Amino acid sequence: MSVNREVIQTAVGGPELLSVVSSPVPEPGAGQVRVKVAAAGLNPVDWKVAAYPAAATMFGVTVPGGYGNDFSGVVDALGEGVEGLSVGDRVFGSARGHAVADYTVVPVTAIERAPEGLSLDDAATLPIAGATAAAALAPLALGPDDTVLIGGGAGGVGVLTVQLAAATGATVIATGSPASHDFLRELGALPVAYGEGLEDRVRALTQRPITAAVDLQGTATVEAALALGVAPTRITAIAAMGGLPDGVRITGGADAEPGALAQVAQQVADGTLHVVISGRYPLTDAAQAVARLVEGHVRGKLIIVP
Repeated sequence: MSVNREVIQTAVGGPELLSVVSSPVPEPGAGQVRVKVAAAGLNPVDWKVAAYPAAATMFGVTVPGGYGNDFSGVVDALGEGVEGLSVGDRVFGSARGHAVADYTVVPVTAIERAPEGLSLDDAATLPIAGATAAAALAPLALGPDDTVLIGGGAGGVGVLTVQLAAATGATVIATGSPASHDFLRELGALPVAYGEGLEDRVRALTQRPITAAVDLQGTATVEAALALGVAPTRITAIAAMGGLPDGVRITGGADAEPGALAQVAQQVADGTLHVVISGRYPLTDAAQAVARLVEGHVRGKLIIVP
């Protein structure tokens, strides 16, 4: 292919500002690789970075510019000095502002090898969600004696967090809309409706004490966990904005332990961990995919397949 189609945002705002442009295929520089993109996974942070100037500044995104972060694909060209990879290798990784395209160029440090048995569609859902789920759970050191409350269990991060928590032997209670409750049971969680009165519904659901909590949506689950007597040091959150008691840990994918993402990918490849893809869109329908994500209530992930 002589041109590279790329989704760009023309200004800070909603998905209506996304468009597809064509440009020359980029060349990798020293320490970089070019990847022919097989799929790009969408995350809520993608549209938030696009919609809010403060978020765009935080993530170093400028407009007009590219879109998305998570991608998978096949190494297409190597820059000077790159070792340990070959053209044709299957990889996945992060390319903030350049993931939704036919080709992307990234530092070799921004990618992971896709293990045998991991489809490239599934791999594209993992970079942010897999690392974030691992980071949110690691400080809690869950075990069979724990009962953990997870806020937002049906989303892209939640699907993995619920399964990883259940694999420790802990009892998992996950919040979601009533329509998602059967889905949450399939993941290994006891479902409970989110919203006002959450702590009362949790008490009615189990007589076991809640010993840990993960909030993947804001602070409502943190507040319910505190009301249920959970120690702040056994609560983590990924999208909270200050004002929380000392000890509650705000975390994210950047805090994941070395090797955590690769381990999650291997578990998906082995079939002990499952990803959920609720929609696949061609590159030309990227704005439609993002609009669906903005609406909320997407189970698992949406991907764009060039």
